[in-house]
Amino acid sequence: MYVGLKMLRNFVTVTPKTPVLEAQKLLDQSKLGMLLVVDGGKLLGYVRPEDLSASLPSIMTSLDKHEIKYLMSKLTVERIIRKDIKTIPPETEIEAAADMMFELNLAGLAVVDHQGQLIGYINRSVMLDVLVEEMGHREGGSRITFEADDRPGVLHEVAGIIAGKGLSIISTGTFFHTGKRIVVVRVDTRDASAIAAALQERGYKVMGPMDFMHEWQ
Repeated sequence: MYVGLKMLRNFVTVTPKTPVLEAQKLLDQSKLGMLLVVDGGKLLGYVRPEDLSASLPSIMTSLDKHEIKYLMSKLTVERIIRKDIKTIPPETEIEAAADMMFELNLAGLAVVDHQGQLIGYINRSVMLDVLVEEMGHREGGSRITFEADDRPGVLHEVAGIIAGKGLSIISTGTFFHTGKRIVVVRVDTRDASAIAAALQERGYKVMGPMDFMHEWQ
């Protein structure tokens, strides 16, 4: 999956002249995690929720509410804009974008074309939606989790077992836990017990919550 296929296209942006109070309202309504700042189609940077909050006057200020309101109406985004914006092209693999956001603790990434023009935005909400979609959660079915050796042909063998039962695979995922490879397969059936039994007969260790319970107790 590529970023360009999942990025947000219609999302709110601000300009350097946008009042901070308006930007804060837009950020609260949009739930984007941050607001991209553009001017004449050119991406200039971004503002974060904490930047907006820090720019607001302290409740301990000696100014009265009318003075505060006047001063805040004059305070614009250009005073707090951050220019260390991270961008990615639309052909970036979605997992690479997620890893970048995780490593740099970013709320989102601006997506630009090869001319540097802003064409999209991707944030943590999009990433979570992609995870749910790729794991097939919304498709229903049953989830089978098993431990697998790191050897060629595992998925081919498991797929053959499932096909032999006349069932289809909705999704697959591979994870590592305590140095072991864990495979998760979602199958288009309400009862996966026959598949689990067949996997166990082939030597696979089928796992469930009880196998990990000691780790979170």
